[in-house]
Amino acid sequence: MPAPSLVAAVSIRGCLAKNRLSPQIQCSCCARHNHPRELRTPGIWNPLPYFDTVKNDNELSSIQPLENFYTQARKGTLPSVSWIAPSGEVSEHPPSFVTVGQSWVTGIINAVMQGPNWKDSAIFLAWDDWGGFYDHEVPPVVDQNGYGLRVPAMVISPYAKPHYIDHQILSFDAYLKFIEDDFLGGLRIDPKTDGRPDPRPTVREDVPILGDLAKDFDFDQKPLPPLTLPINPKTDLVRPATKN
Repeated sequence: MPAPSLVAAVSIRGCLAKNRLSPQIQCSCCARHNHPRELRTPGIWNPLPYFDTVKNDNELSSIQPLENFYTQARKGTLPSVSWIAPSGEVSEHPPSFVTVGQSWVTGIINAVMQGPNWKDSAIFLAWDDWGGFYDHEVPPVVDQNGYGLRVPAMVISPYAKPHYIDHQILSFDAYLKFIEDDFLGGLRIDPKTDGRPDPRPTVREDVPILGDLAKDFDFDQKPLPPLTLPINPKTDLVRPATKN
């Protein structure tokens, strides 16, 4: 089975205008996290409350229910960066249905495409593990922690290069690198300079082998129109029979 789908919606106004913006960071949790107390309770599907930096910077209020994301997408008021993680029910992990997770992701992407922010958005869709299938490629060694097995990912944007396959070596650090380059002028979260020591052996965004997601875009091309998909497409799959 595939692993949880993770969606990041990022404004690329800075790339288009050749300037930098100050991001408002938002993590939109799954719809079942509706009560403020649930949003601030750490768990496998809601990891940000675990982070001391999130608590120390008074950013717990940035963890919001998914309904807020849909509202902001409709009104065109999405923050500069939104990170959306699933709950177990839509995670595509057993015993949940993969199709339920696919419908969930489709609804999120459709919401951005149908709203005013589509014109300058980049959506990064990824899965955080590989589903347990065999991978013959040995991960590159970049530090004592290394890279992991390959996982699928895609870029969706009016300025994404059509039919483009990125052959760079990328990791989840590439998403942070793109955001930091877009909004922070390339500044990194570095324990040697940010006053917050941590045990990381490497600032992964600066690893020489890491590719650059900006190469997936052509900011001079004619913007691509939205392509919304049916949330519940017709299928020949049959749900397992329920026991009486």
